Amino acid sequence: MRTDAGLPDDADGTGAQGPRPGGASGGSETVPDGGVVATDEVTGTPDPETPEGRRLLRRVIAASAIGNATEWYDYGVFAATATYIGDAFFPGELSTLSTMLTFAISFVLRPIGGMIWGPIGDRIGRKAVLATTILLMSAATFLIAFIPSHASIGVAAPILLVLLRVIQGFSTGGEYGGAATFMAEYSPDKHRGKYGSFLEFGTLAGFVMGAAVVLICQTAMTEAAMGDWGWRIPFLIAAPLGLVGWYLRSKMSDTPVFTEAESSESTEMEGSAWQRMVDLVRDYRGPIFTMFGMVIALNVVQYTLLTYQPTYLENKIGMSEDSTTLLILIGELVMMAVIPFIGRWSDSTGRKPMWRASLISLFILAIPMYWLMGQGFGWALLGFAVLGLLYLPQLATISATFPAMFPTHVRYAGFALSYNVATAAFGGTAPFINDAAISGTGWDLFPALYMMIACVIGMVAVHFLRETAGCSIRGTGIPGAAPEPVAAR
Repeated sequence: MRTDAGLPDDADGTGAQGPRPGGASGGSETVPDGGVVATDEVTGTPDPETPEGRRLLRRVIAASAIGNATEWYDYGVFAATATYIGDAFFPGELSTLSTMLTFAISFVLRPIGGMIWGPIGDRIGRKAVLATTILLMSAATFLIAFIPSHASIGVAAPILLVLLRVIQGFSTGGEYGGAATFMAEYSPDKHRGKYGSFLEFGTLAGFVMGAAVVLICQTAMTEAAMGDWGWRIPFLIAAPLGLVGWYLRSKMSDTPVFTEAESSESTEMEGSAWQRMVDLVRDYRGPIFTMFGMVIALNVVQYTLLTYQPTYLENKIGMSEDSTTLLILIGELVMMAVIPFIGRWSDSTGRKPMWRASLISLFILAIPMYWLMGQGFGWALLGFAVLGLLYLPQLATISATFPAMFPTHVRYAGFALSYNVATAAFGGTAPFINDAAISGTGWDLFPALYMMIACVIGMVAVHFLRETAGCSIRGTGIPGAAPEPVAAR
């Protein structure tokens, strides 16, 4: 087995061995537009010290991040229009719970999507799968705008809504892990945190865009018009987002890391997509469970803060829908401004210290900040901003941390399986669990307790995380692991 991923750093911090994607002796790679891109002499990844390398990295960032933006645009719109969706499809006393449950149902298919798309991406390449998933994902969001209401077609309306959420979840199951893998495998090893953070910039940008479009519609329309048909308009924008994303991805080459591994004689790269999944479950259970625990913390916080928060503030302090949307918008703009610096910081500090600091801080301040958010709009803005900034060390380092937990031949599948199972069980259900707990107990601070429990699980998982900042992720050995003796290779 090749273990070059654990060798010491050289000029670019990799020390990895093996053939260059563009040829063993070349110093450049031909890209689709016919230009020549300067690449690192050892790894074949874009060289950020050259104009051509920086240009390619910007294209990689755009192609990767737009999928995240499309995914979270959907979540942002769905969260901001949850009240309207409930009235249109689930009239009655259980409208809010039914809407939150529908949101959670879309996550049921994410693990299945991950188990299908992930191994395919490890077998045929990242690019082909990502070009497909973004089209499916955006189409499912777009079509929500055309579903007749419950008053028009009865029970068929919520059934159609659930069906589209299932399709969206299935395609998303292959989207995020692939985009993060694509970004990580293109990034220079010593700057994986910096460039990977822009994937999560896309997450926040998509959510902000969704919330902003809803806010514009609410401002421009009467409440009656918004409830009748205006809420459908934001879903239409998913179509151009998906088409732009497909175009950007179709013009990219596959990653240098995957291309190198595919052209090598490594036996790990042989076999079917199903064999990749078998290899993953058989040989890499440790990274799977470690990532699973970390994603529990990541997603309980993320979906509580970003998705459930508007509903919480409307019910808790009677904040209007316009005000809750504006609050989330301001808080996320602050997070967007900070996230690239956090990602860059992790390249020098390491991923584990960033995660530990985030989890411990959230555990300590979750209840005080949630209490503060119940005191009025200004305090709610402050509390949300504090929790959001404390959460950023996790969010900013996802693309640098998780793909580096698995070797190239099972990286896509490993990320997709671990992330999506944890997200389905604990992320997508977070709004529903929080709403049901508050309704059942009357205790408004339950979301803070839920976040604290998740942070404890995350702290246990981080203990088993291997530090990979600056390590190469090339080859078919676990990144950051000690290399095998030469005689054993």
